[in-house]
Amino acid sequence: MLHAFTRNYSELSTEAGFQFEFFCDCCGNGFRSTFTPSSTYQKKQKTQRFGGFSATLGGLMRGVGGDIGNAIARGSDYIGDRYENQSPEWRKEQEAAFDAAQEEVRPQFRKCPSCNKWVCEDCWNEEEGLCTECAPREASYVAKARNEAMRRNIDEAAETATVWQGKLETRTTVCPNCGKPAGAGKFCNECGAPLGTQRCPNCGAQVALGTKFCSECGSPISKSCKCPNCGNENQPGTKFCSECGTKL
Repeated sequence: MLHAFTRNYSELSTEAGFQFEFFCDCCGNGFRSTFTPSSTYQKKQKTQRFGGFSATLGGLMRGVGGDIGNAIARGSDYIGDRYENQSPEWRKEQEAAFDAAQEEVRPQFRKCPSCNKWVCEDCWNEEEGLCTECAPREASYVAKARNEAMRRNIDEAAETATVWQGKLETRTTVCPNCGKPAGAGKFCNECGAPLGTQRCPNCGAQVALGTKFCSECGSPISKSCKCPNCGNENQPGTKFCSECGTKL
């Protein structure tokens, strides 16, 4: 069992050699060790090449010489199988390489005496002699706190801010007369028709001027607004005559 000085490490070893990566316990930055070739693997390769050569030589010589060559080849196959799938020799090399890798990479880390974490230089507060989780750098922490307070203030101000003022009942998007976009004024940008609203005489719902039937109850909207004093025809919903001022 391999025991790393950091809480997290990754093994990048293969049959051909050994390499390890150790990670900072705070930020996760990794540092890799130098690749170390496996002498066990190199011996295995030489044995397999020698066995193959002997088998070829035995096939050419035949007879007694061929038998000797085949025996050597079988012996090399046995040795190859012995080193296959992480042999004890390979395991010993792995442990030695792991110890050497830790000694190589350890100078890149600092051990926090407060939390016992091994951290990289980015997570080490040199002035306090602690990791930045136990003792954040003052300037960075103040800047972070200020920005968090600023975001809270902005959110609180946005909750109570009034971003629009107006009367909803006086706005419409489509002209009831021509059916085109009407704009934000009191009269349609296309045909000049008034864009105000009027109350349904039956249910009191607000409906656009020029609407013939109420969208809430279906009652007819258009009623005579003829002035009883001067006879002027006024817009439906008008409370006073536009000519003489008589109450309608």
